[in-house]
Formats: sequence, structure tokens, C-alpha cells
Amino acid sequence: MTAIEVLIIADEDLTPSMGNPGDAGYDLRSAIELTLKAHERALIPTSVKIAMPQGIVGLVHPRSGLAAKSGITVLNAPGTVDSGYRGEVAVTLINHSDIDFEIKRGDRIAQIVFQKFEQVRFVHVTELPGSLRGDAGFGSTGVK
Repeated sequence: MTAIEVLIIADEDLTPSMGNPGDAGYDLRSAIELTLKAHERALIPTSVKIAMPQGIVGLVHPRSGLAAKSGITVLNAPGTVDSGYRGEVAVTLINHSDIDFEIKRGDRIAQIVFQKFEQVRFVHVTELPGSLRGDAGFGSTGVK
């Protein structure tokens, strides 16, 4: 395991944590109580502020249980937390169900996964090299 220091400010009881040893994601918890009405979206604060080294990004993903059981998901999944951002991490949740959903302070609402990434340099060309797929788009590989 590569140790990466992530500096954090958070209410102690809202500090992100893994559900199980070895999990990829760290659970983010709601800092507020809220009723997320059916088909409504809301920006949920977490009280978490982080600083990551350059070359690391925090990706905010939905929790599969919330999505499958209640229709609650992260609207812009995955949300991106850049290494230079120092504000509070907030999660845009949407309720895709027909039933209002109660969120209590401390409820696990999303998960953040830390990932290394590469920065690129764009090279302008007049033509791209060919590939087996070419410009075949959505659905071009079929369903089976």
C-alpha cells in the first residue's frame, strides 16, 4: 500500500472512514438533517475539508445500497475534488424515487475514492491515427 498524506479538517464524528478494511472508498457523511423530497436534488455538506498532493484526485461516488434500495445517488457522479480545492466537500444528491428520503446528521451519503492521475499535453494534428473501432459511437458494439 502506498501511503499518501491527505490533510483533513472535519467534525470528528464525520471524518471519512472505510466500511471494511481494504475498501476503495471512504464514506462521506451528512453534516445536516434534511428531507430529500421525491425527484428533488440538494447539495449536502459533509464538514470535510481536505488537501491532497498534486497528482491525486478525490472522486465522489454514490453508495450502491442507497441507489439500489432508495433511488438516492450522486447527481454528477463521480464528483471531482481537485488537489487545489480547500473548501468543504459537499455532495449533490438526487432522489430518483417517488418517496421522500430522510437524511440524518452522520448518515453515510456517498464515498470518496482517491486516485492518481496523469496530466497530458495536447498535440494538435490534422488527422488522428486509425483504430479498430474508428469513429463508431454509442451502441456500436451491440448488447451481446
